[in-house]
Amino acid sequence: MCGIIGITSNKEVTTRIINSLKKLEYRGYDSAGLATLKDGFINEVKCEGRVEALEKNISKTNVQGEIGIGHVRWATHGKPSTINAHPHSSETVSVVHNGIIENSTILKKILEKKGYKFKSQTDTEVIAHLVTDYLKKNNLKNTIIKVLNKLHGSFALGIIFKDYPNLIVGARRGSPLAVGYGPNENYLGSDSYALKSMTNKVSYLNDGEFCLIKENQVEFFDTKGNKANKKILNLSQDNQNYDKGDYKHFMAKEIDEQPTTIKNCVNEYIDKISKQINIYNLPWKTKEISSIVLIGCGTAYHSCLIAKYWFEEHTNLDVTVDIASEFRYRKLKFKNDCLYVFVSQSGETADTYAALDICKKNKMKTCSIVNVVESSIARDSELVLPIHCGPEIGVASTKAFLGQMLVLYMLCLKLSFDMKIINKKNYQEKIKNLLSLSNLCKKTLLTDSKIQKTSRTFIEAKGSMFLGRGYSFPIALEGALKLKELAYVHAEGYPAGEMKHGPLALIEEGMPVVVIAPRDDYYKKTISNMQEVIARGAKVLLITNKSKDEIHSENIWETIEVENLSEDLFPFLTTIPLQKLAYYSAMHKGYDIDKPRNLAKSVTVE
Repeated sequence: MCGIIGITSNKEVTTRIINSLKKLEYRGYDSAGLATLKDGFINEVKCEGRVEALEKNISKTNVQGEIGIGHVRWATHGKPSTINAHPHSSETVSVVHNGIIENSTILKKILEKKGYKFKSQTDTEVIAHLVTDYLKKNNLKNTIIKVLNKLHGSFALGIIFKDYPNLIVGARRGSPLAVGYGPNENYLGSDSYALKSMTNKVSYLNDGEFCLIKENQVEFFDTKGNKANKKILNLSQDNQNYDKGDYKHFMAKEIDEQPTTIKNCVNEYIDKISKQINIYNLPWKTKEISSIVLIGCGTAYHSCLIAKYWFEEHTNLDVTVDIASEFRYRKLKFKNDCLYVFVSQSGETADTYAALDICKKNKMKTCSIVNVVESSIARDSELVLPIHCGPEIGVASTKAFLGQMLVLYMLCLKLSFDMKIINKKNYQEKIKNLLSLSNLCKKTLLTDSKIQKTSRTFIEAKGSMFLGRGYSFPIALEGALKLKELAYVHAEGYPAGEMKHGPLALIEEGMPVVVIAPRDDYYKKTISNMQEVIARGAKVLLITNKSKDEIHSENIWETIEVENLSEDLFPFLTTIPLQKLAYYSAMHKGYDIDKPRNLAKSVTVE
């Protein structure tokens, strides 16, 4: 979950490395650093904290060079500190690393016996000393091959050398790595996002490959050191605004952008004239699919849970939902008639990519739902369905979650219609409902003031619960996750009917409980469950839809009413107040909303 940048050029690179690191802070922000080569010396500057602090340190030291590497860190081995920040350097080598070296403890003991001194608690410092040691008896290429063979685990590496002053080595196993091409300079990046400001021409390293990057030349090699040919791809150009504008936080901007991003996504997939969903050219015939497995992590996993209800309701497919980190370690029974769908905002989520890789090796049907079309998961899937949300900078996902749900729902409808399970009239009625969704989301954002007031109660409580049934249960899980991520408040999501099977013991006087109960098939049952927690002293925030019918309960603390629409689409509206609740709870506590502690946007380690 760290970010890597490297530049080799015929002009000074420090400023551009800093600018690229700012773009990569979504990958980690507990420490940062860079190293450059100048006049035969490695110059290293590191700090705990954000890139902004690194920039100030560099201005004092005047570090310059025409070749350099930079890094933003999300701590795995060793606490966040200046000593543990990357790069890690010997007298002759400097290394930046994303991933985890699983055998670092063993390698460290071997190197210590040879006299190497370690300063940090990290696994990465092992790489710097290991490269230094092998260079004593091997040429550069053989050194890299032998070092990579010694390392167990996952990594993306950027390495510079005192004795090779015009060269950066990049290597990849597990973690993504891209190479960018420019006039009289070339680049290394943990993903294409950091490179877009400098070039739109990139190549991607495959697992096990390494590369030698010079100012006017890039060479790629496979695991055995044989030359590998690479396609140069043109990155898609976007005109998205990466600034907060008048907003205090990216998250606030991204919540308010949701009506627009929903409209954009719907417009991409729905032909308004024919009222058809434009998911064409499937790599397989629909009659070849009898089951579907939906796979994701965190918020993406919650979108899969909601989609399970849709697929069960509207198709005859057997539906399974898996957490990617569990899927990859189970004894799996693959079936040729199963479609595996992988959901990831970044398209680089390590566990999700590993699950995809297992399916690919077993020649399964694969589809990815991502926000980044150049990502590893997208590139390695047979079918890619982008969510068209534009860049999401806030670590806690908002608009991407709605985008994931939206594409999953449209995929469900498309398969249902193609399989002749849903008739044309119902199919087009559901498409009509989708076309109205953006405007209804816009109206739902008007609940802002009441949520802002209510949120203070949640930060004063020692814990809270989120309850729902059917489509609303995964939304309860997502609402609880958002509050945990942003406000650092203990919160749990439960199926409302499960309260009496244990969790009801936690309810005490004044405890805030969110009950998500739109007037659907589950409504009366959920209201009964709500009455159970009210009877035990809970302060209930009810989220339902507008209706002339009186709510069948008394003593409700607060009620938020969303707009009316078809039951299928309630999750899109009930999610928005929960996003606002987490946002304002964190803001009242003065926390860093866009970069919550201990988290990163792109989770590229297990």
